[in-house]
Amino acid sequence: MMMIPRRRNEFDLFDDFFKGDDFFSRREQSLMKTDIKEKGDEYIIEMDLPGYEKENINLELKEGYLTISAKIEKDNSSDENERYVHKERFYGECSRNFFVGEDVTEEDIHAEFKNGILKIRIPKMEAKKELPQAKKIEIQ
Repeated sequence: MMMIPRRRNEFDLFDDFFKGDDFFSRREQSLMKTDIKEKGDEYIIEMDLPGYEKENINLELKEGYLTISAKIEKDNSSDENERYVHKERFYGECSRNFFVGEDVTEEDIHAEFKNGILKIRIPKMEAKKELPQAKKIEIQ
């Protein structure tokens, strides 16, 4: 089994580089910078979430897909005499999906959040189903 980041309704890893109509997905991925490592019998996901609180990060496993979502709320306590001249920090919700395998359960996944980095450990699982063998298709 190979762990693959998944975007909504599409399954092409190269799409990010060649397709320009998926602004929101690109923005989420740029906000949730992620590294995936393979170590021994597990995968380790490390995701940067600076400024987020642990209580506002959610992990959900459904049909073999791990969804990581996070939200950060804007601090509305500002002086009425101040205004932004330039603003780059993000406020709102974002999420990422990863296919981890249908045999992985929530008990198998271990997560910790420390110093703005979410670290998730997921065991490698052998796929129960074998992929079908390639069959030649005759051209008529």
